[in-house]
Amino acid sequence: MIGSQKIYCKYFTKSPQICMQTSISLSDRINTQVSWCSSSRRQNQLPRTALRVGNDFVLPSSSVRDLDIYLDSDASMKTHISKTVSCCFAVLRQIRSIRRSVTQQVVQSLVASLVLTRLDYGDATLAGLPTTQLDRLQSVMNAAARLVCSARKFEHITPLLRDLHRLRVPQRIKFKLAVLAFRCLHGTALPYLSCELRRVADIAA
Repeated sequence: MIGSQKIYCKYFTKSPQICMQTSISLSDRINTQVSWCSSSRRQNQLPRTALRVGNDFVLPSSSVRDLDIYLDSDASMKTHISKTVSCCFAVLRQIRSIRRSVTQQVVQSLVASLVLTRLDYGDATLAGLPTTQLDRLQSVMNAAARLVCSARKFEHITPLLRDLHRLRVPQRIKFKLAVLAFRCLHGTALPYLSCELRRVADIAA
């Protein structure tokens, strides 16, 4: 139920859930996005009517953005991956235009700061996605490696990634989750994360 002053979200196991993101701009205007979350099979059953938030009516969207991460109503993360891939390839095209004017170290620094950071941002939310989705992100990393090494388009990518000491996208996601779990177990992570992680052996049967 959404009231005129506050927002109350009640979750049911077999019913669609609501995801709401609200941001306030410098002009004090509130930008609210609402999305109903459900499985892909139940997408046609999601409500299409506008929801009242305060004095405004907001139409549900198929995806919402929060902290620059796009969340789809079916939790497929397709929108986030599409925008990430598009942004990274645009940056790679700009770097390629100056490739002959700078050294390899400069190109490698530009790729690491402008492309790899974009790929790694929020990639923990991509854990468990199908390989076909992660392959799209891997294509960006392959193109970046070929650009840094001045390799041809159809040259084998594994030696290039090994020389650059880069993990593939699925391995990068697993590595980040493993580091996060390690920090939680050893008390070096943020408290709101550490308190949610428990050892399997400590859970009562």
